[in-house]
Amino acid sequence: MCSPEPVNCFPVLMNILSNTFLRLFNSTARFRVWSELFYMGENPELKNYIFFGLFTYLLVLAAGLPPLFAMSNVEDSKVKSTSC
Repeated sequence: MCSPEPVNCFPVLMNILSNTFLRLFNSTARFRVWSELFYMGENPELKNYIFFGLFTYLLVLAAGLPPLFAMSNVEDSKVKSTSC
């Protein structure tokens, strides 16, 4: 009923329990569980959204790093520290 991988075991257990409780309350609804971690459908709009979101994040990150290094050098020159 459950494979040795813990990723698959919890969804299967929840599926069994939820369907059991639904049957106890005389409901006709049922839950279905699949073992794919992510939905693998081809959606070009979603791919573009993810790509541009990550690209924007990396641009902001790249813009924020040089001032961090510059401030470190300014602090070093204020206290007259030298590297060995």
